[in-house]
Amino acid sequence: MFFRRLGGALALALTMVTPMTASAQTKGKVLVVMSSANSLDLKDGKTYKTGYYLNEFVVPYRKLVEAGYEPVIANPNGDLPVMDANSNNAMFFGGDDTARAAALKYAENLQALKHPKTLASVVADGTNGYVGLFIPGGHAPMVDLLKDKNLGKILTSFHESGRPTGIICHGPIVLLSALPDPDAFIASMIAGDGKASSLTKGWPYAGYRVTIFSTGEEQALEGPNGLGGNVQFYPVNALAEAGARVESIANWHPNVVIDRELITGQQPMSAPAFGDALVAKLKQHAQR
Repeated sequence: MFFRRLGGALALALTMVTPMTASAQTKGKVLVVMSSANSLDLKDGKTYKTGYYLNEFVVPYRKLVEAGYEPVIANPNGDLPVMDANSNNAMFFGGDDTARAAALKYAENLQALKHPKTLASVVADGTNGYVGLFIPGGHAPMVDLLKDKNLGKILTSFHESGRPTGIICHGPIVLLSALPDPDAFIASMIAGDGKASSLTKGWPYAGYRVTIFSTGEEQALEGPNGLGGNVQFYPVNALAEAGARVESIANWHPNVVIDRELITGQQPMSAPAFGDALVAKLKQHAQR
């Protein structure tokens, strides 16, 4: 019943809002970082066609636009982010297919999604022009963003300045990009050699309370009707090994965790509450 009511509300809101065009009168720019990946390597040589999750991107993005912010999209290659086809499903909109269709149309009509900046150009220009950072999920961030050193620099700049940083579902895995050597850390997690914890000195998010797609939720997707194989490591374990305090609740229940500048959401069902929390944090930060 909760998700049906939620879906109806989303459908109404999405049909009333069109993608934002650039405007000089906004409350500020929010950097939206997305993946350039479309295929996730699994164990045993298997792969899964991945991308961003529709509701995890559109629902918070729309809330940012409605609140008066100007989202600016960037990804590693400056190319069109791919949507995970499995996210184009009414179940992520409370079972409301009208809400799903409205979200899909919103994304398809979003010109900014078709022409992202590169992360390298964001680093070159500096991040001072952005009031916040938003990173949606899907499995795609587990391919490239978790070890992208440009993103590591971007995250560190937001962390050091205390600007709101909102990340949802698998997205929080990208916090690993701020490690001194994310490639070595990830290789250790995949190998399971026990060396990962020795590679975390200086990680800016050590001790932070976070949530991320839970191990139970990941295992529920690893069957033939989901990923069709097993992930190389579980996101919860990786963040915990890096030094974060991971907080998960029951599978598929909305969960948002806020610690200092960082706002994280557990999975697709958390998208509406996550978007609200990110907007609230942006407003709070602006009043300082």
